[in-house]
Amino acid sequence: MSETPGDLTVLLRRMNQGDQTAESELATEVYDELRRLAARYMRCERSDHTLQPTALVHEAFLKLFESKDIDWQGRAHFFAVASRTMRRILVDHARRVHAGKRSGDRNGVPLDSAFLYAEERPAELIALDEALQRLSELDPRQCRIVELRFFGGLSVDEAAEILGVSERTIKREWSAARAWLYGELSKHP
Repeated sequence: MSETPGDLTVLLRRMNQGDQTAESELATEVYDELRRLAARYMRCERSDHTLQPTALVHEAFLKLFESKDIDWQGRAHFFAVASRTMRRILVDHARRVHAGKRSGDRNGVPLDSAFLYAEERPAELIALDEALQRLSELDPRQCRIVELRFFGGLSVDEAAEILGVSERTIKREWSAARAWLYGELSKHP
């Protein structure tokens, strides 16, 4: 029997209290959803790509569960942190791949393309990460919305709940953030 989102919150609370069995139960409960999220990140990859969705999820689990100082607030918070963790893993992987290659001419990067990770195009993921860092300095909430909506796969209402704002605000700022990122990624470096 599958647990409801409320039960996931109970598991997270038990984990916060040091319950070792809750960690295992949580992993079982969220694995399929995290795997779908990772597959979404990787869907445009070639079949022999060095980082597969399963490996991405496992690496994210290791990082999430080794960090004992997170005060889990609930399901949406867990998936927000998990998505940010997966984003960091992908960016770190892209930086390692890109490190041995020349930077080359990084002309404008199409926004849709930048959101699709590809080992052949690590510069685009790095450019997206750098643009998100700049957005975070200008408007931290818009950056969080991008992370929650795109990387976390959260719905408008889930993002609104996490950030404590209205769904209308999320929609408006999601649109503004996407437009800003499009402009940033279209510029010549």
